[in-house]
Amino acid sequence: MKKLELHWKILIGMILGLLFGFLMLQFDWGKSFVSDWIKPFGSIFVKLLKLIAIPLILASLIKGISDLKDISKFKNIGIRTIIIYVLTTVVAISIGLMLVNALQPGDGVSDETIAKLTDTYSSTSGVQAKIAEATKQVESGPLQFLEDMVPDNALSAMSNNKLMLQVIFFSIFLGISMLLIGEKRAEPLKNFFDSLNDVVLKMVDLIMLSAPYAVFALLASVVVSSDDPDILVALAQYSGVVVLGLLLMISFYVLLVTTITKKNPFWFLKEISPAQLLAFSTSSSAATLPVTMERVTEHIGVEEEVSSFVLPVGATINMDGTSLYQAVAAVFIFQALGLDLTFGDQITIVLTALLASIGSAAVPGAGMVMLVIVLESVGLPPELLPIGLALIFAVDRPLDMCRTVINVTGDATVSMLVAKSVGKLGEPKIKEWDDHYEEVK
Repeated sequence: MKKLELHWKILIGMILGLLFGFLMLQFDWGKSFVSDWIKPFGSIFVKLLKLIAIPLILASLIKGISDLKDISKFKNIGIRTIIIYVLTTVVAISIGLMLVNALQPGDGVSDETIAKLTDTYSSTSGVQAKIAEATKQVESGPLQFLEDMVPDNALSAMSNNKLMLQVIFFSIFLGISMLLIGEKRAEPLKNFFDSLNDVVLKMVDLIMLSAPYAVFALLASVVVSSDDPDILVALAQYSGVVVLGLLLMISFYVLLVTTITKKNPFWFLKEISPAQLLAFSTSSSAATLPVTMERVTEHIGVEEEVSSFVLPVGATINMDGTSLYQAVAAVFIFQALGLDLTFGDQITIVLTALLASIGSAAVPGAGMVMLVIVLESVGLPPELLPIGLALIFAVDRPLDMCRTVINVTGDATVSMLVAKSVGKLGEPKIKEWDDHYEEVK
């Protein structure tokens, strides 16, 4: 009997999780049962992925740079990566602005819905926390993001997943320094990181054995904790515009893969689908990063010296899905509140969303903080800011799940484009969790 592929197992787990969640909503005790007995298994899975994210970045990035044996190659990869990421983000924001201006979802929101959403969400701790965090970021200096990239303690940076940019900086610095001391002197340290990289990738294989059960738990917990369904229906038009934009971005990625790498787009989507499904379930690019790296390197064939740099950087600075959502959300809020946006304001949205995406935390909810920065840049009155966020807060979680899929897909696409441009896109080399089991049993 043919073994069922991982993406099908995960998809089945997601569907069963959704059905189980809706079933539990029919019982008074269902919500607490899922929270107490089902949700912890999903949380453990996400913790395991986050547990290995930093060691994976450290080991794979240092290994990838030291394997290059030539600093000029690293410069080529780095420059191409940043340029392509910036271009795809601009495309994403532009698609969002075109759709929201053409379809105008904000015009369909009634005053009663605005009042209900304002009463429900404007004073919640979630909204206030996002405003406070965004205010803190806006008040920082123009080069604060560069200062934040450089750690003053490497071990401290490695202890916090939110400081991924600092870990990337340290890893690149260490990798380049290893190149500069010569291959012979760097060999003992290189062997250590090569071995660490193999071990961490094996940990990814083992963790993924539980993925179908974990996404069942994650989706069931999302369903039972969902907000007022009447409000969700009222915001369906806005959500539909965001989802349509995200689907257009998938089409854009598929077009790039087909025309530039000459790979079958359906094959690409099939191979990256486990990472996409996990991105949907966890709403976190950082948590999904180990799986994205494993799929891109082993199943798509991007050589490790490219994937080990492009993907960690992308998980931190490439937020195509989030940037598109911000463009739609900002204009939607202005439309719903009856405020006007000039063409210049919309150009400001493009630039602000692009800059805000650089260094944004690759964790659930970071997009809302970025949105506050975007809204303030186009002059939304401070007293209307809580109301604006309240308008979209109810559907932020499900849309966060969708846009994280785009973020991860964009990272995988750019890694293929960069690899193709430097001759590092080869054939898949799939490894299974039990490849060496016969040696040790």
